[in-house]
Amino acid sequence: MARHLITSAIPYINGIKHLGNLVGSQLPADLYARYQRARGNEVMFLCATDEHGTPAELAAAKAGKPVAEYCREMHAIQSEIAQGFRLSFDHFGRSSSPQNHRLTQHFAGRLADQNLIREVSEKQVYSHADKRFLPDRYIEGTCPNCGYDKARGDQCENCTKQLDPTDLIDPRSAISGSTDLEVRETKHLYLRQSDMRGKLQEWIDSKTDWPILTTSIAKKWLNDGDGLQDRGITRDLDWGIPVKKGTEDWPGMEGKVFYVWFDAPIEYIACAGEWAEANGKTDADWQRWWRTDKGADDVRYTQFMGKDNVPFHTLSFPATILGSDEPWKLVDYIKSFNYLNYDGGQFSTSQGRGVFMDQALEILPADYWRWWLLSHAPESSDAEFTWENFQSSVNKDLADVLGNFASRVTKFCRSKFGEVVPEGGTPGDRESALIASLDAGLAEYQTHMDGIDIRKSANALRGLWVMGNEYLQEAAPWATFKDDPETAAMQIRTALNLIRFYAAISGPFIPDASAQLLTAMQSDDAQWPENAATALKALPAGHAFTVPDVTFRKITDEEREGWQEKFAGTR
Repeated sequence: MARHLITSAIPYINGIKHLGNLVGSQLPADLYARYQRARGNEVMFLCATDEHGTPAELAAAKAGKPVAEYCREMHAIQSEIAQGFRLSFDHFGRSSSPQNHRLTQHFAGRLADQNLIREVSEKQVYSHADKRFLPDRYIEGTCPNCGYDKARGDQCENCTKQLDPTDLIDPRSAISGSTDLEVRETKHLYLRQSDMRGKLQEWIDSKTDWPILTTSIAKKWLNDGDGLQDRGITRDLDWGIPVKKGTEDWPGMEGKVFYVWFDAPIEYIACAGEWAEANGKTDADWQRWWRTDKGADDVRYTQFMGKDNVPFHTLSFPATILGSDEPWKLVDYIKSFNYLNYDGGQFSTSQGRGVFMDQALEILPADYWRWWLLSHAPESSDAEFTWENFQSSVNKDLADVLGNFASRVTKFCRSKFGEVVPEGGTPGDRESALIASLDAGLAEYQTHMDGIDIRKSANALRGLWVMGNEYLQEAAPWATFKDDPETAAMQIRTALNLIRFYAAISGPFIPDASAQLLTAMQSDDAQWPENAATALKALPAGHAFTVPDVTFRKITDEEREGWQEKFAGTR
C-alpha cells in the first residue's frame, strides 16, 4: 500500500472563491485523493484557509468585524462550501492556528541559525490617505516589464514577474486609490534565497517528471535577470504571526509579523498537526507524513496549484525547508494549472466576476460542476467556461450517456424481470468483446489518473460509459426478449453489473452519483475493479436492486439563458 500526501493551494480567507479557484487547486487534488483511496492506498489530503495579511484585515474592516472573528466565520463558510463540493479533506485547517504560529517561528529560528536571514533597513511605501505602510500586494501600478496597468507590488499576475513596489510605474494605493504615497525607512527580515540558488537549481533539475508548465515557471524565476532574489519575510501589520526566533523575541522586530507568503506554505505542515489534535492523535502520527526521520521517506507528496502560485512553491517554500537543515519532506510532484476564464473575460474575486462556489451549488448539485470543471481542466493552456459548453457537456456526457444508461437498464429489467438481477443465458462473443474493450479502457483510465492527466482521464472514463451504451444498442435486449428471454436476461444482467462497475470507477469524478448508483444496485462494495470479467459478475442472479431516481437531468435552454443573464455582470 503506497502512501500519498496531497495538498492543494490554500485559499485566501477574504470571501468565497470562484470556479476558477476551485479547478486550479482543490478540485483536482480531491480527484487524485479519491482515486488513490479507491486504489487502496493511504492518503493524507490537507488544505486550509490562508488567514493573514492585509486581505484579511481589509475584508474584516469592510464587514465591520474584528479580523479574528471575521476569519473564524469565513473559515466555517469555506469549510461548508468545500463539503458541498464533496472535497474530501482529511483536515481543513487554518493558517492562524497555534500549530502554525509555533512552526513558523520555529522555521524562522532555524533559518536564522543557518545564517539564512538578514536584517535590512529598507524604504517602504507609506500611504498618507490610509495612514499605514502598504504591503506589496496593496500597491498597484503599471508593470515595468509588460505594461500591465494593474500589476501588484509583489508580482505582475499578467507576466508573473516578481516585483518590488518601487518598480511600479505610477503607483497607487489599492486600498484607497490614493497616489499620495511616501517612501519611508523601516527594518525587515529577508530570507537569503540567493544563497540557496545552487541547492534549489539542483533540486528542480532532479524533477524530470514535472509538468512543463511547472518547470518552465520555476526555471524562469530561478534564472530571470540577476537570478533568485532575497525575499522579505516580515511586514508592518497588526494581524499575523508575531516575529520570533523560535520561542525567543527578535530584537528590533517588535510589532511586526511574518509575511503571509512565508507562513502560508508552512501551514501545509501545521495542518497535519491540527489534524492530529482534532482526532486524538500523537505528534508521531502527523510527523510520519512530514519528517523523513519519522517515517515520511516512503511518502509520495503531490501539490496542486494555479500557475501564479508556482514560484513560491518551487522556490520560496523549498528554500525554507532546505534551509532549515531538518529532515522535512519536500514535494515530489507539483501539478500546476493555467487559468479558467469566464465567458469572454476573466473570473475575478476582487471584481466579483463569474460564478462563485456558493452560487454554483444553489443552481445544480456538485457532480454537475465537478464533471465539467475536471473534464475541461486548464492543463496545457487556459480554458474558458461558457454556459453553452456547460449545458452541452452535462446533457451529452452525464444525462445522455451515464444517466440514461442506468435508467434504461433498470427500468427495462423491472418491467420484464422484476427488481432482481435476472438469471439465465450464457455470455457469448459480444460479451467477450465488451470485456476486452472494458479492460483496455480501464487500463487507459488508470494510466491517465496515475499520471494526473485530468482531461485525458475524464475522456477515458466517458469512453468506458460509451462502451456500455454501445453494447446495449447492439444487444438490444428489448428486441431479444421477444424471441429469447434467457439471452435477454443475460444481457440485462451484464448491463446491471456495468452500472455497479461505473459507480466504482466514477467515484473520484462524481462521488454523489457514484453513491446513488451503488445504493440503487444495493451494493456496499465500492472496491476498485481488478478486471472487467470479475466486475461483471459482482451482482449475481437473484440480487435485488431498485430503480434509481434521475441520476442527471438535462439543462434546458431556458435555464441556461437565465443563468447567462444572471451572471453576466458582477457579484
